[in-house]
Amino acid sequence: MGTVEPIRRLTDLKKIEGILSENKRDLLFFTIGTNCGLRISDILALDVGDVKGKKFIQIKERKTGKFKKFPVNAKLKLMFREFTKNRDLDEPLFITKFENRLNRVTAYYTIRKACQQAKLEEKFGTHTMCKTFGYHHYKKYKDIAMLQKIFNHSSPVITLRYIGLEQEQINKSYMDFVL
Repeated sequence: MGTVEPIRRLTDLKKIEGILSENKRDLLFFTIGTNCGLRISDILALDVGDVKGKKFIQIKERKTGKFKKFPVNAKLKLMFREFTKNRDLDEPLFITKFENRLNRVTAYYTIRKACQQAKLEEKFGTHTMCKTFGYHHYKKYKDIAMLQKIFNHSSPVITLRYIGLEQEQINKSYMDFVL
């Protein structure tokens, strides 16, 4: 599968949101990924009761087994309110037309297709959402230690590489270096 990239330009992010807005389910799982930095396995494991009327999302990360708690931003609060209206608390948040829990393969193809429709050339997949969160969080706050903690990484170097900044910085140094 290989490494995927974050969506670096906000205009591209808005394009993808526009494409995904045709399906509220797809837009919501994408928005959770880009606004919370959760892995796809944690997003797809959410039930309605995990988000309906909540100020915080609390999960046990599937990959690390660690507890994670974070506030729900205003954008997601509104989306959760609309998406969970008249739904039972114990049902999966994301379901297919056959009423099964949405799986990572479908999520992957949904994101890839939206990125292709937006005419983005980089390699994208479900991990793009998490990396996009990290990339833009870093650009806004310039706090690599905070991101390292959010992602449970062992070093700042890993976090910089993960969000694509290490390569971006290397490329910029080449472009700015002329003898």
